[in-house]
Amino acid sequence: MRAHQTLLVGSQSLLVACVSVGEVVRVIDLREGMDGVNVRVRVLEAREAKVIETRNGPRTISEALVGDDSGRVRLTLWGKLAGSIKKGDVIEIRGGWTTVYRGQVQLNVGAKGSIAKLDDNAVVGEDEIPEDTPKPKTQYTRREGARPPRRGSPPPRGSRR
Repeated sequence: MRAHQTLLVGSQSLLVACVSVGEVVRVIDLREGMDGVNVRVRVLEAREAKVIETRNGPRTISEALVGDDSGRVRLTLWGKLAGSIKKGDVIEIRGGWTTVYRGQVQLNVGAKGSIAKLDDNAVVGEDEIPEDTPKPKTQYTRREGARPPRRGSPPPRGSRR
């Protein structure tokens, strides 16, 4: 499918003609550890950008809740994409990745990904988005000081990843 889309790069919008659209994954089919994820979703909630401290120093992020006709998922926007979406937007995320945070699959998009605004009818309305969320492969029980594996981490001992 080819379409005219508006790409968001930081606070700037660029009109891009004839964008080839790759394989799109349904929200409910997201699993931990996925890379190169493309989804089309409606923004259900969007928070302002904020700076957090990470092991690699301060990073700018914003958080959102997005969904499609299969379910909903938490989204974290990193770097220049932070704060670039608002409630009600219909967007396509390209080049995202998934992690597990607090026992839930979470979608992320940063410098290697992009967000394109789509027509409102590209995704079902908010009232048609189910409460279902993607399930992690492994149910984590949080031990004090322990964290779920990060993207690119080796699988836990005894797991069949």
